[in-house]
Amino acid sequence: MSKSIQAIRGMNDILPADIKSWQLVERVFQQLMDNYGYEEIRMPLLEMTSLFKRSIGEVTDIVEKEMYTFDDRNGDSLTLRPEGTASCVRAAMQNGLLHNQVQKLWYAGPMFRHERPQKGRYRQFHQLGVEVFGIASPDIDAELILMTARFWKLLEIQDKVELEINSLGSNQARAAYRDILVDYFKGHEDKLDEDSKRRLTSNPLRILDSKNPDMREIVEAAPKLAEHLDQESEQHFKELCLILDEHGIKYRINPCLVRGLDYYNRTVFEWVTDHLGAQGTVCAGGRYDGLVKQLGGRDTVAVGFAMGIERLISLLDGDFLANSVQLPDAYFIMLSPEAQIHGRRLAESLRDELPALRLHVHAGGGSLKSQMKRADKSQAKLALILGEDEMASSQITIKQLRTGAEQVTIKQSELLAWLQNYANQTNS
Repeated sequence: MSKSIQAIRGMNDILPADIKSWQLVERVFQQLMDNYGYEEIRMPLLEMTSLFKRSIGEVTDIVEKEMYTFDDRNGDSLTLRPEGTASCVRAAMQNGLLHNQVQKLWYAGPMFRHERPQKGRYRQFHQLGVEVFGIASPDIDAELILMTARFWKLLEIQDKVELEINSLGSNQARAAYRDILVDYFKGHEDKLDEDSKRRLTSNPLRILDSKNPDMREIVEAAPKLAEHLDQESEQHFKELCLILDEHGIKYRINPCLVRGLDYYNRTVFEWVTDHLGAQGTVCAGGRYDGLVKQLGGRDTVAVGFAMGIERLISLLDGDFLANSVQLPDAYFIMLSPEAQIHGRRLAESLRDELPALRLHVHAGGGSLKSQMKRADKSQAKLALILGEDEMASSQITIKQLRTGAEQVTIKQSELLAWLQNYANQTNS
């Protein structure tokens, strides 16, 4: 017997029982983006490998270990996108969206990294992302943070996340600090783990983000980036903090927050949680003012963030989901061939008149008992019943499935008005 085909490890199906949570998060996020004046952009899943090598950095873990890269039939090296920022920058450059323009963009979709699958970390994962081009002042950095804070409130997880912020300074200041940091860690090289020794020559700032408890003391004693900021970056960060203070946004300045990608400068931030075990970062972002030029475009300031949908869903409260998921309004039961023909016509006319009506129409026949079971399982609020008696009298029976109200039988011509009145009472 042949072995059944399974999904690739770390790439998961999203089943009907779970999809409503995903739709809820995506729907709330899309409405938030509309309210703030951001426009959606959609980029392809596949990009030229060179895009990520030039943007993320060839000596990062993502490029060295985690990318899904292959040669296509033309011999071109292609990569499934491991993150969205580089793709969004490429799309904006290629389509002329950047020169002398401000762009406020958002996107959603899958990303791919060949990592060891665990809770909150998958090989195909999904992100919501935002990128802003053309605004240099800290008020846009603050807007992104305020926007995410509002998102947490809308999802009712604001008590489960905390904000950490830092400044990496200008590219020039960070390069000078890098040399200071390398000198410091070389003086303590015997205390570094193997991963940090490798990063010492490739990306020493990432040593500050080490999760190895044995290195905590040496990391905490390292020279602080804040003490080596250029004046403009220091002022930028102070103004950002003032805006956050004005809006009552609580934050912690984390001098070891450096982010894992090479293109960041100045503001970096993360929303973190202790509710997800080791995978504690829910949302992360910052400035990347040099990336567009690095990829061959004109000098363009930029800032953005990305958040993992899987981790967000893990934080949602069950009661919040139950109260937010949109369940069917009505389930249409039809008990004879004649009732099925007439009922389908009636259902379509209701959909014409009430576009927002979530109406499930039974298919497959069956007794009243079996159809009522299906109606109850659908979690619909109402059952609309059309049997032989109702057909003979041009009536329809309505049974409220979630309350103790008595069922009523009304004329079919009155059904539209009854449903409109029921909706008004339910929503009031």
